[in-house]
Amino acid sequence: MANKRLLALSLALLGGCSLAPTYQRPAISTPEAFKEAPWQPAGSDVAPSGKWWEAFGDPALTALEERIDKGNFDLAAASARYQQALGAARQARGDLFPQVGASTSIERQRQSTNRPNSPGRPSTFTDKAIGASLSYELDLFGQVRNRVAAGDASAKAAAFDVDGIRLGLQTQLASTYFDLRGLDARITLLKQTVASYQRAFDLTDTRHSGGIASGIDVSRAQTQLSSAKSELSTVEIDRAQDEHAIAVLVGEAPESFTIAVADQQPRPPVIAASLPSTLLERRPDIAAAERRVAAANAEIGVAKAALFPNITLGGAVGYEAAGGSWLSAPSTFWALGPLQAVLSIFDGGKRRAGVRIARAQYDEAAANYRQTVLTAFREVEDDLAAQRLLIASEADQAEATRAAERTRDLALTRYHDGASDYLEVVLAQTAALDAERSLLQLRARQLQVASDTFRALGGGYGVTP
Repeated sequence: MANKRLLALSLALLGGCSLAPTYQRPAISTPEAFKEAPWQPAGSDVAPSGKWWEAFGDPALTALEERIDKGNFDLAAASARYQQALGAARQARGDLFPQVGASTSIERQRQSTNRPNSPGRPSTFTDKAIGASLSYELDLFGQVRNRVAAGDASAKAAAFDVDGIRLGLQTQLASTYFDLRGLDARITLLKQTVASYQRAFDLTDTRHSGGIASGIDVSRAQTQLSSAKSELSTVEIDRAQDEHAIAVLVGEAPESFTIAVADQQPRPPVIAASLPSTLLERRPDIAAAERRVAAANAEIGVAKAALFPNITLGGAVGYEAAGGSWLSAPSTFWALGPLQAVLSIFDGGKRRAGVRIARAQYDEAAANYRQTVLTAFREVEDDLAAQRLLIASEADQAEATRAAERTRDLALTRYHDGASDYLEVVLAQTAALDAERSLLQLRARQLQVASDTFRALGGGYGVTP
């Protein structure tokens, strides 16, 4: 019976064990549905389309988005970091296997006549050797295997980081593009406004020359016209900056990059969120955070294993000769060993402190994971709320714009008929321009919120064009 127990213990030691805690994804409370999407039917998940920007139906945007993978340098840097993490994981995996080396040497020696036990004459010879050596760490306590597990998890986290950066860049490009298109629409509006104000100024100046209008009316008309021209220049500056930002996102120098002006804004798609629990599998930042928790869990096992001996098995084989036939049976040598166990007896608590650090790093990674999940839920709720409320806001602003335009037209008619002074026209024109500008900004914001909703949901899900 004792022999059987000893055999079982020996087999367990040879098979090795892991001192890392059994890994489980940190628990987090997941709501059954998003608060801001009560209309969403349960279980209506839609597989990702990948190219989520195609839901906007804008060929120019699609062409720009497809240039990010090849042109963006932030994404290239993230891909390089992933390759580094992958290389580190492969380095750690190499410790699972024996380390085999080979060496050869040729040495010419003359030994002293006066050396101890000398035959009284000098000795000159050539020593030739060739051989191979082997070193293998017996991973009895799982230190190597946990290091490999930590490296693999870190590499996967880096891969998810690449996906997250790609999605973020795609969203940034779409948001900047929609801002640019909103500015295009404002430029068109302001050019029309400048032309209208110019006609109004010319009319007022003519009326002033005829003694019908006062000099104050002329000054007011001139103020309106010059202010509109100034705003037009400011908006053109903002558009140029957006165009330069898009050029950098696709990896091109701004001086050689141009986006044609288009005053038509696409309509945003309706984006329906599915169950909150699916967000845990979609968002690359959540997936990356979870893999870092797994890596930190494995590092606890690495730190614990440092409390136990490192056991290494060595060996060597080869040929060595100072004369005669070199590669012959009498010139062979071999060695099995040493079987070496190294354990630090006293280190002032350094290794136990390492375990404590590893546990604290796990707690930090778990807290970061939970915070990432909560932030993701908040971002989805924010975007769904904005998407819903902006629709109502746009409808109200469109009605306000129509009313302001009617008021402006009536004021101009009254002024032409001499029923009012130019101050009434100025106030009506200002109100109309403000209303039209606000409507265009609301439409641009709707598009930006839609693109950010795709990011918050982790990609192209639940799209209704």
